[in-house]
Amino acid sequence: MKKTTLLLPLATLAVTLSVSVDGLAQTAASWSAYRGPGGDGRSAEKLGTKTVPSDAVWKVPTETGFSSFSVADGKAYTLVIREIDGNPMEVCVALDAATGKELWEAGLGIGGRYGHDGGNSGAKGNEGGDGPRSTPVVSGDKVYVLDSHLRLFALNAADGEAVWSVDLVASHGAKNIKWMNAASPVIDGDRVFVAGGGSDQSLLAFDKKSGEVLWKGESDAITHATPVVTELHGVRQVIFFTQSGLVGARVDDGSVLWRQEFPFNVSTAASPVVFEDIVYCSAGYGVGGGAYRIAKQGDAFSSTQIWRTENDNFNHWSTPVVKDGYLYGMFGFKEYGDGPLACLDIRTGEKKWSEKGFGPGNVILTADGTLVALSDAGELVLVDAKPDAYTEISRADVLDGKCWSTPALADGRIYVRSTKEGAAVNFAN
Repeated sequence: MKKTTLLLPLATLAVTLSVSVDGLAQTAASWSAYRGPGGDGRSAEKLGTKTVPSDAVWKVPTETGFSSFSVADGKAYTLVIREIDGNPMEVCVALDAATGKELWEAGLGIGGRYGHDGGNSGAKGNEGGDGPRSTPVVSGDKVYVLDSHLRLFALNAADGEAVWSVDLVASHGAKNIKWMNAASPVIDGDRVFVAGGGSDQSLLAFDKKSGEVLWKGESDAITHATPVVTELHGVRQVIFFTQSGLVGARVDDGSVLWRQEFPFNVSTAASPVVFEDIVYCSAGYGVGGGAYRIAKQGDAFSSTQIWRTENDNFNHWSTPVVKDGYLYGMFGFKEYGDGPLACLDIRTGEKKWSEKGFGPGNVILTADGTLVALSDAGELVLVDAKPDAYTEISRADVLDGKCWSTPALADGRIYVRSTKEGAAVNFAN
């Protein structure tokens, strides 16, 4: 196993990202970023079997953290905390996707101190803490990582060696938030998008090959939500979810196309969800959910509220998927072990069904309309994505530990992890 320790000075470089299909050269067998290559939780694959196996193909320790797996070109990547030279370090690890064998590790920087009060509260129940939350992004022969301290790294996928890095705090006046950064990298073409929080440069785009700034602007304070790239009315744009609300910006030059105010309280962590010309968003701590129609007249964009449910329809950090105009995901706030998987009409806010017993886990959607849900207790559950009723197909307990991460589907296997272990579960024929 190769070890690479990147103990970069704080004056180097850093960031916040997620992913889009463009420029990632992915196949159906890849899950190259947080919530998949499209950043929307959807897979181009179907499951070969609809029975959740009781045994994993492999299972390995994943030391603390809520980072999910990204899988591409035979490797699975995630972030953990490890002790290096007597210090707790955030580390990117690359595993052999077929066997779980560790191929390399790259130390990013000092970890710990994730609590909202500046202390590490991860040892207590369901409080914050427990290591890094961001997920690596794979594009070409590089892996892009944003750590908890807003440092962005481009690593060689082959060996973990650093190609370039940026410290957003030192270089762009970024301001971190309670529980530290949790957003993942977003790549579209040759651009890496991040939100940093610096004055007049809180929304940024970097050249993924060199790390040079392509554009910057605005002064929005960041949240824990990963941005998404989409196309609305023929214009490709990246949607940031900041403490001011939703911000749609052109991918090529960063010019703001539209804004939608949305309340912020304590933490916003679920990403926006796009369906046709509707953008849905939600947050916990009494905020609730809402949906907004984005219109375009001439060159001018506008946003109009369709519905809003204050203190209801919470997505704490569990971003739903959307199919045929219906949202499917974990709704609820701090209902650990008991919060529901629910279906909601994105056009009206009407709740179609709700099934308790999942907690703040996460879901993804297969090509044939099967929900793959990972409960916060480590159960993997298959459910039909249909609005008429909750229809469970199969379930099995696959992980120990706290599961606040998102499943990944690649080449017939579902990759899942907790604060204790990561596993690959085979769903191929």
